[in-house]
Amino acid sequence: MTQTSAPTGEQYSLRLDGPNGPVEAVVTEVAAALRMLTVDGHDLTQSYPEGSTPPFGDGIVLVPWPNRVRDGVWTLDGEAQQLDITEVAKNNAIHGLLRYGAYRLVDRTDSSVTLGAAVVPQHGYPFHLWTTVSYELVDDGVRVTHAVTNLGSSAAPYAVGTHPFLRVGSHSVESLTITARTAEHVMVDARLNPEGLEPVAGTRYDLTQPTRIEGLEFDDAWRVEPDDDGVIRTTVAAPDGASTTLWQQGDWQWLQVFITRIFPTPEGLTTAIAVEPMTAPADALNSGLGLRWIEPGASWSGSWGITRQS
Repeated sequence: MTQTSAPTGEQYSLRLDGPNGPVEAVVTEVAAALRMLTVDGHDLTQSYPEGSTPPFGDGIVLVPWPNRVRDGVWTLDGEAQQLDITEVAKNNAIHGLLRYGAYRLVDRTDSSVTLGAAVVPQHGYPFHLWTTVSYELVDDGVRVTHAVTNLGSSAAPYAVGTHPFLRVGSHSVESLTITARTAEHVMVDARLNPEGLEPVAGTRYDLTQPTRIEGLEFDDAWRVEPDDDGVIRTTVAAPDGASTTLWQQGDWQWLQVFITRIFPTPEGLTTAIAVEPMTAPADALNSGLGLRWIEPGASWSGSWGITRQS
């Protein structure tokens, strides 16, 4: 743990001396974000300086809902609930309630850290949760486990997502391809709120075959399907065959892909691709898609991770 005045709070540096070289990561106190991940010196994620806030939400945890809630409004037991509007330009509530929250240290080893934070009753979300995020380095990357316990007296709606930007070493993102088990694409309106699902076969939203990132324009979500082993995998690959894979347990059935060409780095603006595992799509508090209702005293946990192949 490093005491800093960084805007993301304390920095938890992790290291594992694995058979493929050292695995290193930095996790931040604020938003329990994955700020950096490398294997043998090769970047698996797009990092950002310690003195910066996370550009485009890089690496942050999105809880108790990912993505947007239309107008910040949903209904509970017949009564409208008004969340604070945190995406003012589109008049939505976005990325949950802990995006700027500080997590506390729960457990720590040289190669792992568990951070925890409470979601307390507030505007539009009258529930009390305890959430944790555990980062555990493995030989080829990281395994991340999210857990939640309902501390309140009534069932609470819950979903979670994260916002990592993937890299394949020093390869430019424009030169990479992306492959994902996309099944249905989430159609959206001008404010990026869902308007239904559509099959992807034969459309530009079909990522089941390697698709070059150069020229793609995405801020889109999909329902994704698992491989035969029950794990959902999305891979970005370089021309030389090196690749980075984001995997999700089978109950994380949703994926967001966001491409920006103005990601700030010390060397200037660059292209970056966020590959975001989610347990529910946007506006799940209204649609119910992927939403879990956690009973009082009950808990849930689920995992995802990032690995390097070379």
